[in-house]
Amino acid sequence: MSQLFMFEKPLGMRDTLPELYEAKSQVQDAIESEMKLWGYQFMDTPALEYYDTVGTASAILDQQLFKLLDNQGHTLVLRPEMTTPIARVAASKLLQENLPLRLAYSASVFRAQQREGGRPAEFEQIGVEAIADESVSADGEVIALMVSALREAGIKSFQISVGHIAFVQELFLQILGTEERAQALTKFLYEKNFVGYREHVKSLNLSSIDKQRLLDFLKLRGGEEVMERALCLIENEKGREAIQKLKQLWDIVVDYGEQANLKLDLTLVSHMSYYTGILFEVYADKVGFPIGNGGRYNLLLEKFGKTTGATGFALRLDRILEALGELKKEVTTECVLFSGERRKEAFQLAKAKRGQGIKTLLQDIQGVRNIDEFTGQFAEVTFLIGKAGKGS
Repeated sequence: MSQLFMFEKPLGMRDTLPELYEAKSQVQDAIESEMKLWGYQFMDTPALEYYDTVGTASAILDQQLFKLLDNQGHTLVLRPEMTTPIARVAASKLLQENLPLRLAYSASVFRAQQREGGRPAEFEQIGVEAIADESVSADGEVIALMVSALREAGIKSFQISVGHIAFVQELFLQILGTEERAQALTKFLYEKNFVGYREHVKSLNLSSIDKQRLLDFLKLRGGEEVMERALCLIENEKGREAIQKLKQLWDIVVDYGEQANLKLDLTLVSHMSYYTGILFEVYADKVGFPIGNGGRYNLLLEKFGKTTGATGFALRLDRILEALGELKKEVTTECVLFSGERRKEAFQLAKAKRGQGIKTLLQDIQGVRNIDEFTGQFAEVTFLIGKAGKGS
């Protein structure tokens, strides 16, 4: 192992400098406030969880987990996402009456990266989980809330792609016959390798009709008309039920008045293996990856001993900031610049300003080398220099 440089950080870890921290806080506060207005309650979970519980139940690949041992020899993981830890808490402490829960979170998650990946190994997610509610109304609610939260954060242009994982699974199984063959084809969808998908379909030992059905499947993207085309491709009842769920969802989103941001994409799949029904991703201008995603995960809580449905979403704060671009820096902090003989007066003035809710910085003039450059960064500067009553 090569010697580390003095200022080197672990792979994928990043520093957050004051200006970015402030921008992130503003976005986070706006989103949290909106989630609270919709009746969601915030909670937190430990950064460290047991591998045998949250680690194995999580949909994140094993090689992406940060693992360590405690002093008793138990394998721990840094939480790789928040849905599974919240499912653990809900199943063990909050679902005693099986009443619907609306929970929210804002926390850092950790995923180990390859050296050539260039992606953060620690990033912040903010999201919600609607637990013990199996209605399509709950799916519609979390999508509408996500739209509202993004607007509050300042994102003006975005699109939500919605699909149903059960439709993909049922169609592929119906045509291909085995889970193994279905998963091999699904992998092309996850990688969004549509050229590879088409070549793979052409190489399969299938009838020309079934090959065409699989190729036509790639065209199931667009508005509500997509659902009728999907019904022409699928022949079994479970697949048709999935489309009926999407029809209900579309009507619910129309009632919220948010259909302009919605696009159906029945080719949508996820690397998060616990999704069982409706799933979605949200994209914004200037960002090459989804800024958020979510969906229904009706089987996850079974791993913690509860049989109930749940749905939710998570937004990536770093990608939201990327979508927002350079934020306008609003200078609101005032400064009281003082000399030694007026120190007490300066302290009292700063205290009074803070009592009025004004951000106020105190600065001894002896600690400043360039007065003009220093004072230029504040909305207002009060000079308390020299003898009391003779400030200049």
